[in-house]
Amino acid sequence: MRILLTNDDGINAPGLAVLEEIATEIAGPGGEVWTVAPAFEQSGVGHCISYTHPFMVTKMSERRYAAEGSPADCVLVGLHDVLPARPDLVLSGVNRGNNSAENTLYSGTIGGAMEAALQGIPAMALSQYYGPGNINLDDTFEAARQHGAATVRAVLDAPAPKGDYQLFHNINFPPVPGAEVKGMAAAPQGIRKGTHFAVEPHNSPSGRRFLWIKGGDQRAPAQPGSDAAVNLDGYISITPMRADLTDAAALSALHDHLA
Repeated sequence: MRILLTNDDGINAPGLAVLEEIATEIAGPGGEVWTVAPAFEQSGVGHCISYTHPFMVTKMSERRYAAEGSPADCVLVGLHDVLPARPDLVLSGVNRGNNSAENTLYSGTIGGAMEAALQGIPAMALSQYYGPGNINLDDTFEAARQHGAATVRAVLDAPAPKGDYQLFHNINFPPVPGAEVKGMAAAPQGIRKGTHFAVEPHNSPSGRRFLWIKGGDQRAPAQPGSDAAVNLDGYISITPMRADLTDAAALSALHDHLA
């Protein structure tokens, strides 16, 4: 199996090293693992592509490249410039922090997987939730490291209904030690009600005013059975996704209204 890796935390991120371990196990002795990751952190860029300016790509080592662009850019680089042939699978992550619930919409990790899907290639985004149960571990990616390969295999073995938009999967590992992971759960994307991104102003030493983007409470409750809820209950969430953002129920209601 030929696997392409990317992330949004950057080429030197520890989560990418975890993903390389997972991919190497999945690819097997005769497989190939290629990495094209951002040269610097690209968290929060979503499905952004560098449409209006060129960027450089640097070969770091055999089958390992850094691109001065977003995760979606990196997937495009891998597919259309670096790899000798199309990969069988694209893996994005392992992100430092969860991409459950509303975080999904902002995530560059998700953006990399989505771009692969738009190119017709099966893809998975992998993220490690953080919380009091794992933030002080020697290996904060312990849950992802111990359960990543089995989770990827489970998704590869699962039925994948065909559609005009290629299916991809959002996987989040819970904020607990590896031994406390309860299992895997198929879960829809949730929303943490009452929490959201915002801005916080600060003054620099020179007196200039700057704004920092800050996230909301990542332990705020979400709908029972949704991705964030099962993560906080100790389960790995697996959410099948497509890039079609149409709300079918609203479309039907609008159609009736316009008629």
